[in-house]
Amino acid sequence: MSVSARPAHETGMEEYQPVFTGKVLAELQAILARYPTKQGALLPALWLVQQQRGWISDRDMTEVAALLGLTPAYVKGVVTFYTMYHQHPVGTHFVQVCTTSPCNICGAEDVVKALLEATGAKELGATSPDGKWTVIEVECLGACGFATPVLINDDFIESVRPEKVAELVRKYQ
Repeated sequence: MSVSARPAHETGMEEYQPVFTGKVLAELQAILARYPTKQGALLPALWLVQQQRGWISDRDMTEVAALLGLTPAYVKGVVTFYTMYHQHPVGTHFVQVCTTSPCNICGAEDVVKALLEATGAKELGATSPDGKWTVIEVECLGACGFATPVLINDDFIESVRPEKVAELVRKYQ
């Protein structure tokens, strides 16, 4: 029996479960109705995948490409361009810290260090051992007047200081 003919449990590879079935497929169809072309719905379609899976795998990109009549390479190019799409599993709380020049002048690096310590993530891009936290630096969150801004999942928090990080992390526990 060849490797490809073996059941998934024997090869160590899990069978791919499509994202776009049932309710999620209905959501995609509603989105498609709002756009003049299927390609126009690419960003929201990818967002649906990420909402369902927490991240977007190569297999997910291939599924999206097939549904929208695009090439997998085109879809991957879009996913890799935008920082809002995760290409690997991330923690339950995805933390983005602005570290551009204005924020760095106001102490962004110390905020990053405090977040890595308080969450247990230890290093940028890594997920904490409990699976709850992933912390990354981003170029700009568009709030230079409120340095240091932090985005935790979809919550925008302005003027974060290192001494307030532990309290902020407790709020999300």
